Parts: sequence; C-alpha cells; structure tokens
Amino acid sequence: MSAVMWRLSGRVIGYGLALFVILGPISSLLLWSIAEKWYWPHLFPQQIGPMYWKKVLEGDMMDALLLSFGIALVVTLLTLLLTVPLSYYLARFEMPFKALIMLLFLLPQAFPQLPVFSNTMVLLYKWDLVGTVPGVILIHLVGALVYAVWILVSVFKSIPVSYEEASINLGASKMRTFFTVTLPLSIPGLIASALMVFLYSLDEFTGTLLIGSPFITTMPIYMYNSAMGYEMQVASITALLLMIPGLLLLFLLERYMKSEYLAAFGRA
Repeated sequence: MSAVMWRLSGRVIGYGLALFVILGPISSLLLWSIAEKWYWPHLFPQQIGPMYWKKVLEGDMMDALLLSFGIALVVTLLTLLLTVPLSYYLARFEMPFKALIMLLFLLPQAFPQLPVFSNTMVLLYKWDLVGTVPGVILIHLVGALVYAVWILVSVFKSIPVSYEEASINLGASKMRTFFTVTLPLSIPGLIASALMVFLYSLDEFTGTLLIGSPFITTMPIYMYNSAMGYEMQVASITALLLMIPGLLLLFLLERYMKSEYLAAFGRA
C-alpha cells in the first residue's frame, strides 16, 4: 500500500473515531428519547414512538425550561453590569495588588464547587434566600463573575489605548470616550462574555441543587430528578433540549471570541 493510501486510511479512521466519540452519546440519547419499550438484552428499542416527547412537552418541563432561561438571562445582565466597569478599570489602570485581585476571581473555580457552595448556603440561610429564585441567581453569580472578569479584562486590554488618547485629545471626556470609542469596539468581546455566562448559568447544577431545591426546578435539576427516578426517556429528552441552545450559543461564541482576546489572557 502506498504512502498516500496509508495517510488516507489514517484520516478515515481518525474521522470515524471522532464521529463515534461525538455522536455516540448523542445517538444514545436520541434512542432513549423515542424508546417506548427497551429491555435487556435487546440492543435496540423494541418499540419506538413520540409518547415521551408528548409527555415532556405537555408536562411541567416547559416551566423548568422557561425558568432556566429566565435565570440565565438575569444572571448574564447582572454579571455584565458588575464586571464591565471593574474589568475596564483593571485593564487600564495600575493598582495595588492587582494580580491578587485577579486571582481572587479564580478562587471559586480553584476549589471543588461543593464546599464553596455549601459555605455560601450558610450565608444565604441567614438572609432567608435558600429555596428562592434570588438565591439561585446569587449562587450563579459566584461562578459567572469568574468567566466575565477574565474575558472582559482581556477584551479591554486588546483595544489600543491610542484610540482613547486620540478621542481625549479631540476634546471628548473620559466618560464619553468610553461610551463612544471603547465600548463599541468591545462589543464582540461583550457578546462572547455574555454567551459564556449564559451557558454557565443555563447548565449550572450543584449550586442550584443546594440553594434552590426543592422549590426551584431548573432544567439540570429536572434532568437529575428524572434520572434518579429511572425515567431515562424523560432525562434523555431534557438533555437533548438543553444541548440545542448550548450548541447554538457555542457556535456564536466561536464567531465572536477573537484570537486577540485569548492572547491577552496571559497578560490579564
């Protein structure tokens, strides 16, 4: 066999393995979602149909879906409001212990989430926020701030300071320069940060389970409850519905996450 054939065979095998790794779990979810009867030792369902899709779409799953999207949207907006001015300040001005401040925003991700959220739950109990939507939003902010700050600091660092200096030299104030020059240039980065935070909040499970359960049921909690009750069809349908917005938003993230933002992470 020639070298060309060997390379072609290697590529085919590589692509086949990649498709198996990617599509294997998804195909299992698809099969479970339409399996009305599937018992061991059969490799495929004995009876397929849309019965469980109808059950899920006509049940309380839609409430969980709308609640998940609502919480993720509020978390995204609050995160941007909090982190845009802070990130700009960290990117543009020198300040004492700047590296330590950036490190503090990594601490929630540096340790296992369970003890972090458990300690936060003690504080939320004192404020009577456990089992409430505001409590779930606050626990989501713990992780969301990490993504937003590090991304936005890199975004603002990637924008040349000379643009702002030119605007100020032409008579614009610093505030006007920020809103008319810096902020418009940072919009792709803001979109990337917002998408990352939205995806994080949409898929967040541990904090939601500790703080919101049993009164707040988001999509990940709904899927967990279904799986624990051995309702594999319902859990599979929920996983597929969670996957669709995630794939769409990741496609948009790849479009707006520019290489200069990633290059600036090390300098943040």
